[in-house]
Amino acid sequence: MLGTVPTWVCAVQLLAAGLVAGLLVLQWLWWRTDQRPRGAVWALFWSADIGAMLLVGGIAGFLEPGLAQQVLGFAHAQLVGGFLLLALPATRCFGHGPRVRWWLVGAATPLVVGAAAWFALQLRLGETRTDLVVGSSLLLSTLVVVLYVVVTVGRRSVTLWGVLLVLAAAESVCMLVVSGFMPDRDISALLAALWAVPIAFGLAALALVRIRQEQERARRQHRMRDAIARLGNAAWFSRDADALLLKARDEARTVLDDQTLEASLRPIAHGRFVCELYSTATHDAQARTLLVDLAQIVSSAAERYALTQRLERTAFTDALTGLPNRRAVERHLHDELERANVERTRVSLVYCDLDGFKRFNDVHGHAGGDDVLCRVAAYLRTVAPGEETFVGRLGGDEFVVVVSRSPLEPELVSLARAVRDGFVDRSVGSRPARLSVGIATWQPGDVVDVEALVRHADTAMLEAKRSRTGFRVFDRALRRAVEADRIQRSALEAAVADGLFMAHYQPVVDARTLEVLQVEALARWDHHGQLILPVEWLDLAEETGLIAPISLSVLNQARRALDRFQMPVAVNVAARQLAEPDALEQIETAWGSSYWEHLTLEITESALVQTSSAIPVLSELRARGARIAVDDFGTGYSSLARLARLPVDVLKIDRSFVREVGTERGASVIRAIVELASAHGLDVVAEGVERANDLAALVDLGVRRVQGNLLGRAMPTIPVRGPRPGSQWEDTRPLRVVPSPRSENDEPHRLPQHA
Repeated sequence: MLGTVPTWVCAVQLLAAGLVAGLLVLQWLWWRTDQRPRGAVWALFWSADIGAMLLVGGIAGFLEPGLAQQVLGFAHAQLVGGFLLLALPATRCFGHGPRVRWWLVGAATPLVVGAAAWFALQLRLGETRTDLVVGSSLLLSTLVVVLYVVVTVGRRSVTLWGVLLVLAAAESVCMLVVSGFMPDRDISALLAALWAVPIAFGLAALALVRIRQEQERARRQHRMRDAIARLGNAAWFSRDADALLLKARDEARTVLDDQTLEASLRPIAHGRFVCELYSTATHDAQARTLLVDLAQIVSSAAERYALTQRLERTAFTDALTGLPNRRAVERHLHDELERANVERTRVSLVYCDLDGFKRFNDVHGHAGGDDVLCRVAAYLRTVAPGEETFVGRLGGDEFVVVVSRSPLEPELVSLARAVRDGFVDRSVGSRPARLSVGIATWQPGDVVDVEALVRHADTAMLEAKRSRTGFRVFDRALRRAVEADRIQRSALEAAVADGLFMAHYQPVVDARTLEVLQVEALARWDHHGQLILPVEWLDLAEETGLIAPISLSVLNQARRALDRFQMPVAVNVAARQLAEPDALEQIETAWGSSYWEHLTLEITESALVQTSSAIPVLSELRARGARIAVDDFGTGYSSLARLARLPVDVLKIDRSFVREVGTERGASVIRAIVELASAHGLDVVAEGVERANDLAALVDLGVRRVQGNLLGRAMPTIPVRGPRPGSQWEDTRPLRVVPSPRSENDEPHRLPQHA
């Protein structure tokens, strides 16, 4: 098969074998790409077979004729057969030909027969005959391979690189055929030795192209990933779906190099969006995947933007009126104050409250209340237009108007008057509902405090409502009043915490004999050595709820005064204190579990009538032996029928009637109260007796008990005794036997006797 060839031809073969071995690196790199293509495996094996074939041919040419050369010749023939067999699966892989199973059988059978014949005839027939057998088997196999190539090429359209491979194979076949007819022995040997080199170079060129294609595909894939990443990052920072759609289109155009590509975004039901990226050009699967991914990012971002807008509207918009809610007002006000602090301008807050809204709700229901709130919102939008105004609803019936770059006070007063006078609701069956307006202004240099500005405007509105003026500006006078109220509130809280409230006792005496029958415990605030009367702090204590601990402290001191003065005591209780869930337990803790019959609890008439929860507590205390007195009687709204059902023992005539007892009108009122008490079996006490004439008049009208500064001022101690022995009031002294709560078999317990 090899024959005798010149030495330089053998050298060229070895050089070609080294070159093919170098080209194997390209085949290996092709196989090592991300796709790991099957064609690269067959190309690698095929090129390796060609390189081995050239190497064996070159080595055999340097050997002397003999057995070794014959063995290498047989090996060379088998490598040629392997070349033919590898051509079948390589052709199928590159050309997508038919199955090669039976074609491999057809091509391998002559090779197997030729190999067997070589072993059988080598020793007996000589070299010439064996070369003929081997050559014939190779020729038959070649015909099978060529026929398969023709069938594959005929069935499918061949690409450019397929045509080049076919041409390389044809060139190799031509070189092999021509080598047998060349008269020049050296050229013939050279062609016969290098006939497979065109195929090797064709495979190497194919590997190089495939590597370049794979590299370009990888770079393209990386560009696609980068485009998706850039669009995804932009989706998190952008809030405009249309701008994001244009960015996705530009990214796709850049990566795919397709300027005809367009994009669309349309909403569908339930807040969903559909995005499409389309083009007139045809794209592969990888490009279509990129377009789908970009479209999904845009549609998801559009849905997220829409959801964010809905949530923001829900979070910062009042659902009923459509106005900005409290959170939006506070945010806007903070921004305006920060800007005004830089620009050195004023910001005013107009605080509006609907008068009688609770009554309106009670009459018309919540639907009617919602309707009037919507009318107020629409009215404020029209009365305060412009870029410098911001209308919002804080909640309930409270609305605000933020005025940026606020004008001076006269213009603000005009605005408040316009807001006040412009809205009058005259719904059928209701009183006209109007707005009470308060205005507070932030001045350059003030602390940027949103809560303080809202609080000041609210205070001005409440002052306008209290004074019935309709509107009020938070000026210096109101600021001083608020500051004084804050200081007093803090001082009151500190006084309660430090126990600075003490009980002073005013005697209740017999109107005829002036004997002390009882003492009333009155609270006094010891403020740095100065006693402050309740008229100066009582309203604030009731507003803050501190009246409850103050009353309990006075009650506890009154319990100790019972032992000290040896006479009954009266203590004022607040309606707010009786309304607490554990009011009974608190009173029992402050007073104790005994001597209830020597305690009188006083509650104002209005509080007793308006606080229904106080009646069960007073009834329980009355059942334990305590007496209940109605303080300031005649100034409330209780009816005669209701009075008969209340747990009451004593009526205390208010001082306003006592001052007029010298007049016919005042005497008639007191006479009616005395007769009313007599009809219901109640005792009567007249308070506020300041003049001797008033005392005499009360005695003539039948009032048996009186108290006032004329008969004794409130003092820490009482310098007089109680009823004299043998007096008609002797039974009022706490000297009688009181059953001990410990056990019915114990000895009776007595209060300490008079000193």
